[in-house]
Amino acid sequence: MALPVIKSVSECADFSKTVLPYASQLNDLPQQILQSITNPQALKVLYVSTNPLITAFAFSLFLVPIFLVISEINKNYSQVDRCWSILPTIYNAHFVAYAHAVGLPTQRLDTLLAFSTVWSLRLTYNYWRKGGYSIGSEDYRWAILKEKINPALFFVFNVVFISLAQSVLLFSVTTPTYILLLAARLTANEYRTADLIFSRALVGLVLLAFFADQQQWKYQSAKKEYQASAKVPPKFHREDLDRGFNVSGLWSWSRHPNFAAEQTIWVVLYQWACYVSSTYFNWTIVGTLSYLILFQGSTWLTELISAKKYPEYREYQARVGKFVPRLSTELPGNFSDKRVGESKDQL
Repeated sequence: MALPVIKSVSECADFSKTVLPYASQLNDLPQQILQSITNPQALKVLYVSTNPLITAFAFSLFLVPIFLVISEINKNYSQVDRCWSILPTIYNAHFVAYAHAVGLPTQRLDTLLAFSTVWSLRLTYNYWRKGGYSIGSEDYRWAILKEKINPALFFVFNVVFISLAQSVLLFSVTTPTYILLLAARLTANEYRTADLIFSRALVGLVLLAFFADQQQWKYQSAKKEYQASAKVPPKFHREDLDRGFNVSGLWSWSRHPNFAAEQTIWVVLYQWACYVSSTYFNWTIVGTLSYLILFQGSTWLTELISAKKYPEYREYQARVGKFVPRLSTELPGNFSDKRVGESKDQL
């Protein structure tokens, strides 16, 4: 059987019963695909007879050499970045498609896929408008790392982290969906108030990230216009544009409100799987924690660069929390106390 025999919802989160028994399928899958590649019906049978978690994991490994080869040929290491907003939804869509294929109830899973699609649209759009899909575009942080690491070590870094770890990470953050799939066998189409709360929370977090993206985009566009014409665009202050980084709106409460929302999304998905499986903790937390750790590291590097580039950034760090608002500070996060010509009544 491709799915485990489970007798309670808590068993849906049991790694020894829902994952380990199917690990051997990973070894046989490549050969089975090659044998069935010209036979659509055989491929369909193979799809439903293979555990969906194993299929998803195998696909994440399949992508690794593709990312590696393309990045080394082009010397552009943002290949995974280009797929970042797409792959998690592909994995979620796979779990939902599998549930439909084997006749499982899918109301909860369909709702999750609808959210995941919105999540992808928002992130893909924002990446596109910043030029992420332009030929030659690369995350500036990779270029900085290449300058500090010798070529041989950077190649190892590319193999282990950029191509392998990140690809597997984008699969692992969606593993709570596998638990939701398994739970559907026992809970049928039971859609509770808690499910509604979790799904609405996810949508709310996407909206929060969208508004943060919009505020940043408007600021950067205004800064670019100001630098080109020396004229301050409407609704902006010269001091804010001269500062070089955004401190208004959501960015006056959190230094990275979009990152905060993005991380919380996957924590909520994990918590949803915990709720459905009646567990306080389960193995899918590995993906969630790995995602949080990655964001801690990338944000640290981003801020290290920003602090060197912008003289007032360290003061911004003292005034505003990295992800969570810092309520103890007495100085405004939007630096309104430093604007020329504003009275205390306007602050």
